[in-house]
Amino acid sequence: MSRIVSRIGRRIVVADERGIAQAVEVLRRGGIIGLPTETVYGLAADATNDAAVRRVFAVKGRPTSHPLIVHVADASQLDTIAVDVSDTCRVLTAHAWPGPLTVIVPANNTVSRAVTGGRDTVAVRVPAHPAALAIIAQLGKPVAAPSANRFGQVSPTTARHVADDLGADIELVVDGGECEVGVESTIVDCTTPQPEILRPGAITAEDIAALLDPHGVTLASEPTGESRAPGMLARHYAPAARLHLVEVGAPLPHASAAVLDCSHDLALVARTLYASLRDLDRRGVHDVNVLLPPPRGLGHAIRDRLHKAASPR
Repeated sequence: MSRIVSRIGRRIVVADERGIAQAVEVLRRGGIIGLPTETVYGLAADATNDAAVRRVFAVKGRPTSHPLIVHVADASQLDTIAVDVSDTCRVLTAHAWPGPLTVIVPANNTVSRAVTGGRDTVAVRVPAHPAALAIIAQLGKPVAAPSANRFGQVSPTTARHVADDLGADIELVVDGGECEVGVESTIVDCTTPQPEILRPGAITAEDIAALLDPHGVTLASEPTGESRAPGMLARHYAPAARLHLVEVGAPLPHASAAVLDCSHDLALVARTLYASLRDLDRRGVHDVNVLLPPPRGLGHAIRDRLHKAASPR
């Protein structure tokens, strides 16, 4: 039996067989749910239902020009929503899916431009979470799922975070436990002459370069052009607390402020980062000295989130 917790219109279901069936039924009716993934919880809707997709934008308060990531249950489904998928893209997905990698590819005519923000490209990934995969497979359709929080604020890594943020604005939250990775997926644009990392994540630049090097492909040094993927805005992932970023060894700018050390055990830091930022707000902390991780590997993703979280309002 699936345990349902209801409080002020909030509904959380365990990710068992019954809870998954309930989530699929909500999606089939055009509803939206909190979906567990290995990165962060997503705000999921049937990607083929424009009304449901528009409601995702409305609940988040997200600009409709900001594209959503489409989640599929299997790599073979990429060809049902994309055209002219490059060999480079197939190399990456063969090694990284299911997992925290999103690829941007040319969208075919069946993909709703409500999902793509009006663009002719679509962001796609296969999540590495059994509940997410089961829900998408049983639905039989891709789901559009940005992070399940208000636009620009701290992403959720537990079902309770989703319920606290979105309250009665969504039908259901599927509790799949704490997110294993804790930061959003790496996004790689595979439509450019050289693939570009638009958002760093747990699949690192070093990982991607190692996969592409045997094929004579190199990554672009920096993304070019306008913001065209989630997480590319200057301010994002932001708590109410003011974050003061400090390189290890540098003096603390605010001697009396709280300290958040993000410089060691980067996998643990990534997994707990958003929960730590939420806890600062819960405790009413106003200023925080944040010790930055080294700019390599997973440190790039953590630094990216912290720099955006610390950007002026």
